[in-house]
Amino acid sequence: MSRKILVVGAGQSGLQLALGLQSHGYEVTLMSNRTADEIRSGRVMSTQCMFHTSLQHERDLQLNFWETQAPKIEGLGVSVAAPGSHDPGPTQRAIDWVGKLDGIAQSVDQRVKMAGWMETFAQRGGQLVIHGAAVSDLDYFARTYDLVLVSAGKGELVSMFGRDASRSPYTEPQRALAVAYVHGLGPRPEHPDFEAVRCNIVPGVGELFVMPTLTTSGRADILFWEGVPGGPVDAFKGVKDPSEHLALTLELMEKFLPWEYARATKVELTDANGTLAGRYAPTVRNPIGRLPSGGAVLGVADVVVANDPITGQGSNSASKCAAAYLSSIVEHGDKPFDEEWMQSTFDRYWDTAQHVTKWTNTMLQAPPEHVLNLLGAAGQLQPAADRFANGFNDPADFENFFYEPAKTEAYLASLTQ
Repeated sequence: MSRKILVVGAGQSGLQLALGLQSHGYEVTLMSNRTADEIRSGRVMSTQCMFHTSLQHERDLQLNFWETQAPKIEGLGVSVAAPGSHDPGPTQRAIDWVGKLDGIAQSVDQRVKMAGWMETFAQRGGQLVIHGAAVSDLDYFARTYDLVLVSAGKGELVSMFGRDASRSPYTEPQRALAVAYVHGLGPRPEHPDFEAVRCNIVPGVGELFVMPTLTTSGRADILFWEGVPGGPVDAFKGVKDPSEHLALTLELMEKFLPWEYARATKVELTDANGTLAGRYAPTVRNPIGRLPSGGAVLGVADVVVANDPITGQGSNSASKCAAAYLSSIVEHGDKPFDEEWMQSTFDRYWDTAQHVTKWTNTMLQAPPEHVLNLLGAAGQLQPAADRFANGFNDPADFENFFYEPAKTEAYLASLTQ
């Protein structure tokens, strides 16, 4: 008899898990609060840029449907505005370089991907339930399934998972987020021949990320501001009109990042739903959720580990979590999915997720002197630029050269001998 598994939430992790379990012969039910068509025609959900390891998890399950259409991202660049240079004159760049990725990165608008994956799940015989689940629903369903996985990262279901204070240093949002999907952005003149994610840092003000993507209307770029709360980029609250949102995005680029604004003078929104704004506090939660009747459910991806998007890890972490959980489920055979198993399954994912959390929480702080030295040196030492860029694929490597001044100095010294 095949085991019955309920997956609640149809994002990167929920769908990847549902499709993976389906391919292993499990009887899978997927609950989504929206149909595929509603997702496809709805508002943008994220700024997903996925790096090699995460993309490989999709390839392993043969879910890389858009790989040939999405822009192939070969680099990751960092620009740092010289402190105070935007007031009153134009901003200068103190640091500006691009590192090359060992494996390509890609971004597919989640409206395209989730809608496509959801249709694939149904075509392959999966049970798709369109229903926004409440805790009381799960209490009812949990009795009829061998395992319930909760991958809906927003809403009341998250309240079942208690905050892990020892792993959550912040109680408030650390950035105000504002996203715009655009057509018509020009290339960065420093590398017109290849695509790169550009990370622009304005000390004390915030960050702007520019990333090539594939959206519902083809090739596009994402302009993504992360503003320090209360600062000049924390200006999108209450902006409802998409064209006003874009105008504000560009106005802030012109003031703080004129080199990025220079290639954005002809942009227009990809569609009326191509903007997003909000904020949330980065939080790690306990992985086991308690139901009123005493049953237990297992949290997935950003239900249990939600980081600020400053390091671009959300969709990557979701993919890695789904891959780890899939292995744990398959290896467990027909033994019961008890709480001990749930905890060890999460612990296996935390082995990689802890590095993401540490790095992300570090990047939300003002960079210490040794990190500024590292970023500055990467402009002259290409191996340092490349290594930093590839840390986005494998954040565990930052332990070796990023956090401790002595390790940073030793690494830089090894490049100049």
